[in-house]
Amino acid sequence: MAGPVSGTMKDEVALLATVTLLGVLLQGHFCAQGLPRVTAAHHRPARLRTCLPSPVRQQGWGAAGWTGSPRVRLGPVPAQQRIIRPAARRVNCSEYFPLFLAALWVAGIYFHEGAAAACGLVYLFARLRYFQGYARAAQLRLAPLYKSAGALWLLVALAALGLLLHFLPAPLSAALLRRLRMLLPWA
Repeated sequence: MAGPVSGTMKDEVALLATVTLLGVLLQGHFCAQGLPRVTAAHHRPARLRTCLPSPVRQQGWGAAGWTGSPRVRLGPVPAQQRIIRPAARRVNCSEYFPLFLAALWVAGIYFHEGAAAACGLVYLFARLRYFQGYARAAQLRLAPLYKSAGALWLLVALAALGLLLHFLPAPLSAALLRRLRMLLPWA
């Protein structure tokens, strides 16, 4: 392999590739935990099958109108708690990973690599905290969940802004950049 060459495409996406690799390693860490695996539904006893949460309620759509404290998605028996909670936290962390990767790369290529990498690191750290909090108590997962959602929305906004600037004609793009610099003088 050749040494680093400046000005190549590899140099331009090195931060994004690093954050992506960290994310893949984090996902591997989530999956490799020494936690019991959930078996197929038809192999579970009927009592356990009826206690399992519905996938729609488990995700945000079913809980959108929920106003109380977070629901603990556990069965009445401690053995079910050991099965359901670890599986749910692994699934919850894995579902958003493709969205995160797409937003990270588009924001990094079309907006700014450093800003996208920083948002990506915030997202990954928040998801790690979510995973750890979920293992201890349902209440401890909320703050990291909101932080990771905010980082993901920021990545999506940066990606959309970068694409908008890419497709706009040069004079309109320059005018939009001037307005953004007036709104954000530190950027």
